[in-house]
Amino acid sequence: MMNRIILPAARIAAAIAVVVVPFGYAITGLHTDVLMGVGCGIGVGVGVGLRGGAGSGPWTGIVVGSIVGITAALIRGLAAWDGFAVLVPPVLALALGLTCGLRGSSLSGYREMSRETLIASVPLALGLLPVLAASDNLQFTLAPLLCVPWIALMGGLLSQRREGWQDSRPPRLLVLGSLALFALLFFLMFSELVQGGFLTLEIVLVARAVGLIFMLLVAVPAGAFLLGRTVITWLLPRLRVYGHLADYLRVMWVPIGGFAVGYLTIIVLFAGFYGMLGRFSPGAFSDGGTGTGIADWLFFSFFTALGQDFLTVSPDSVGARALVGVHLILSAGWVVVLFAAVMTSIGPKLERIARRQGEE
Repeated sequence: MMNRIILPAARIAAAIAVVVVPFGYAITGLHTDVLMGVGCGIGVGVGVGLRGGAGSGPWTGIVVGSIVGITAALIRGLAAWDGFAVLVPPVLALALGLTCGLRGSSLSGYREMSRETLIASVPLALGLLPVLAASDNLQFTLAPLLCVPWIALMGGLLSQRREGWQDSRPPRLLVLGSLALFALLFFLMFSELVQGGFLTLEIVLVARAVGLIFMLLVAVPAGAFLLGRTVITWLLPRLRVYGHLADYLRVMWVPIGGFAVGYLTIIVLFAGFYGMLGRFSPGAFSDGGTGTGIADWLFFSFFTALGQDFLTVSPDSVGARALVGVHLILSAGWVVVLFAAVMTSIGPKLERIARRQGEE
């Protein structure tokens, strides 16, 4: 049980967190906003990665979860108006659009669309649960579930013209649930506008509330749904290329490791040479006297191997420049010689992989 569910879920969650957390903190410094973005991404990504079926898998879950998490962090960091009405509808619509892109023609009616929306809303609610528990707002855990009827109806309306779509009329329960959500949101927004004292005319208040509802429940979620479906449809064929590359990388893993060991050995060796020359000949390097530590020489050796200048240390004497030249020749020679040796040794294996993938 652990090997089949818990460990894959942990890998997917860790990969999504590595992507979303830095992006979230680059947008906002609020820990709750970043945690909310990470929670949305992990919830949806793990659900997609563990669900199985066509188009699903760990890498697909990581990609979908990263897109959802980055979008949620972006909304929380840039939205001028705080509240779950700003976050949940577009994020759920984006998750549904990504799912529709993955499932393709298997979604052919409002029933399938409602099922996929409900399945996407459950892990989204679970992903929001930690930050809601920390802020004592557990009542908002049901927000994704309340948005299910409208997001499913909207997704169906935007998918009716797709190939294989069967139902031309949405079910009544779906329409009634959507109207109930609109009425609830209208009541909450109207009450908030009145209590805030922003406006006094009731007609203006109604227009303001209707405009906010249209933006939050129609315009933004529709754009998120279409964007998610378009992005994942475009990405899927290109992501399959990495699946083919995995076979090549397994063959080249040992040679790549051997190249890295040899390259790092040259860097460390010449760092010692540079440090020794700088200690016994203080004028050989600019700012490279006895006060320069081993870390500076390692960085200088690393940048020299790449053919780049190091800002704090540079060769001044003839001996230092000659040593740098020898280092560059050995580094370039190591790359050329090892590349030729590797291609000679693993060439037949790569050809067999290419033939097998061509037959498949």
